Amino acid sequence: MRATTIHGARDIRVEEVPAPELKKPTDAIIKVTAGCICGSDLWPYRGANPVRPGQTIGHECIGVVEEVGSEVRDFKAGDFVVVPFCHCDNTCPHCRNGAQSVCDNLGFTLSGQSEYARVNQADGSLVSTGGVPADDLIASVLALSDVMPTGWHAAVSAGVKAGDTVVVVGDGAVGLSGVLAAATMGAERIIAMSRHEPRQKVARAFGATDIIASRGEDALAEVRELTDGVGVDAALECVGTDEAMTTAIEVTRPGGGVGFVGAPHGVELSARRLFDKNVGVRGGMAPVRRYLPELLDLVLDRRIDPGLVFDLTLPLEESPAGYTAMDERRAIKVLLQP
Repeated sequence: MRATTIHGARDIRVEEVPAPELKKPTDAIIKVTAGCICGSDLWPYRGANPVRPGQTIGHECIGVVEEVGSEVRDFKAGDFVVVPFCHCDNTCPHCRNGAQSVCDNLGFTLSGQSEYARVNQADGSLVSTGGVPADDLIASVLALSDVMPTGWHAAVSAGVKAGDTVVVVGDGAVGLSGVLAAATMGAERIIAMSRHEPRQKVARAFGATDIIASRGEDALAEVRELTDGVGVDAALECVGTDEAMTTAIEVTRPGGGVGFVGAPHGVELSARRLFDKNVGVRGGMAPVRRYLPELLDLVLDRRIDPGLVFDLTLPLEESPAGYTAMDERRAIKVLLQP
């Protein structure tokens, strides 16, 4: 099959590789209809994460079930499904407690930017769309494989509730999805931190009421001014850097919450600062399967349109150009069509 592979820093290729095969009776093979490039894919692309040269890359996709293992009961060939980037059995104690991203049988999509992908816990992971979605819903359904549930998880972890004032740190696809999540949950005021006009436009469309383009102490001062010195009820950290986490904590009012979903790179938390401010920090890798049914209903009913985060669509063969566009911030998120 044709697949995107990574060979080192800024070395992305599209090559012929062996197609995935059933390895366990709980597996399913998905013929990918649409995949995409995630902001987290830029960490290995930029050399911040180690890679095995030639490995496939991409963890987000939707498509049609091609083949299932002997123990798969709920899905069959021909079903159109959303594939959560993290696979789960949805029956272990952690899954039953809503932490499907820490499943006892956790697995991951490893070839979402390709023609086929393997899911190692099909019954627990996959969610059927009930048929092929309308063309204008494909992007939004694809967003449910990762970024929208991840933004939703940030809002849930931060404790966002109706009437809240919320700040979202990060204007990538996850941060923008966090804006949409907070708005859907009824936040009254949503402050999006963004320095890029196209991203600001999406943030506004998703429900942001205020935009802050500054960083560091200037950003903190602007949040204090907007909130009469109180701070926000909830902060969504959607980047994964120490600066982003520090900002999220410092703008949160005493008793408020920070939801963090950015993959941490060099983040250091000060227990003393959290203690002094009485601020709670929760989050981590999003339990996508937990949120999928509710989010899929919202998309299919056209109550939310998370697909707006995709501002560039390319054929699979041009995925290297997609990485360059996202790395240079000329695209928010790239949709790839095999």
